[in-house]
Amino acid sequence: MKDITAILILYSDAAAIQKALASIKRIESRLHAVMVLHEQNVSLTGMLDFTSMKQAQSIIYKENDPGKTLNEVIQNITSPYVLFLHDTDYLSPAIQENSLCLSPSELFLTTSFQNRNRVIHWPFLVSAPFLKNQQFLLNTQLPFKEALLPAWLADKSSFKRRYEEGLVLQSRRSNSSSTLEKQKFIEKYQLNKIQTASPSLSVILSNYNMENHAETAVVSCLLQNELPEQILIMDDGSTDNSYHRLKRWHDGQLVKLFEKKNEGKAVALNHLLPHVTSDFILELDADDWLDPDAVSSIKKRLANLSENVSVLYGNLRKWKQLAGDVLFKGTAKGRHIHGRADLLSYRFPLGPRIYRTSALKRIGGFPVITFKEGKLYEDVSVLNQLIQSASFQYHDFTVYNVREHKESITRTSRSDWNEFLRLLK
Repeated sequence: MKDITAILILYSDAAAIQKALASIKRIESRLHAVMVLHEQNVSLTGMLDFTSMKQAQSIIYKENDPGKTLNEVIQNITSPYVLFLHDTDYLSPAIQENSLCLSPSELFLTTSFQNRNRVIHWPFLVSAPFLKNQQFLLNTQLPFKEALLPAWLADKSSFKRRYEEGLVLQSRRSNSSSTLEKQKFIEKYQLNKIQTASPSLSVILSNYNMENHAETAVVSCLLQNELPEQILIMDDGSTDNSYHRLKRWHDGQLVKLFEKKNEGKAVALNHLLPHVTSDFILELDADDWLDPDAVSSIKKRLANLSENVSVLYGNLRKWKQLAGDVLFKGTAKGRHIHGRADLLSYRFPLGPRIYRTSALKRIGGFPVITFKEGKLYEDVSVLNQLIQSASFQYHDFTVYNVREHKESITRTSRSDWNEFLRLLK
């Protein structure tokens, strides 16, 4: 009974693929097809197990996007089940040909691996008809490719599943700082879903020409273990395709997308303020993203926030954008701010920035200044006003991810900082 299509994905070298192919030969009588999805620079030429398996196919990522390629491949699968191996996985010797199955009520089987006390879950065996209606996220919707399979599980808690350990083994994995930081992030996709009514929190986001990153920001808000009350997005006259990409997430209830002509971030955010109904506001840049527990972590700290505090903030996790990947650079720890002098000497950006809605509306929103047509340093301008009538509160927590890339306005305008400070004073 050839009822399984095996898909190997996200492997970085041919040796790991070879080991995975050798392991699945033990279930060859069940294999309807074997598909190896890989980057252009990973060659399968000369692999004994690959060339000897009649069912095997080599498929190069389309547009260098594993999720896009995977979604297209899955639509053409005719077997009842899909089996996933990824990264450095290979089947455990304990698996026999008849040991891979789902009960009539089960839609998928998950497994996990453990590294340095972190346990990462991902889909292992999935009902193909179910899979065709539950697509994987694209490169432009995920912070990094390693999140592809675990992120798919993040919103599937209500579906019938089974979990088993020991189904796969892993070849030696990288333990670089980037890998470990990614694993710490991915583990949070598995947190239990919760919802607290108070205090309420909205996310506001202004987008201008962030076609390659804005969806990642929005999707990170949707893959939370506790959803915010609102996700409000203003497209500030983008000339790329980002507005149309963001439009797919607009539902008119949780996610609302607006558009206007380009006038700068401060004006864009001010247009969103009348739509805010929550007690607090989290400002998210269109090229950054949140940890899956950001909303719940923030709400815990807001619950006991003193009434005279207008801004809660913490630490920033910093990543450098590379070609097709991000590199972890470190965590920028925040520090306590006790007045305007502390604020203006702060090593910006201060974040994440969670504003008390009433305080932000009381000062008229984000100041629109004349410096650089009001399109720079809106965060410093509004903090400078708020600190004069209320206090800020720092907590040592890290749920906000900053992406450093060549299109970043802040990155390309650092020479203006001193001039801005002189005008501000």
